[in-house]
Amino acid sequence: MHDNSPKAPRSPAHAGPRSKKGGAGGFGWPVGHHLARATAVTRRLTGGKTVSALLDR
Repeated sequence: MHDNSPKAPRSPAHAGPRSKKGGAGGFGWPVGHHLARATAVTRRLTGGKTVSALLDR
């Protein structure tokens, strides 16, 4: 998955409620990180980041 935000995914300690006005969010990263065997965050040359996860079948 990729997005245009340069901010790194947030840890569970920083997770907060989502809002339509740009709220904290952060719930997806803890869930994905917990389910994945491995995760990686790569900065994109065009801006933003790509988040990759290796999942077991």
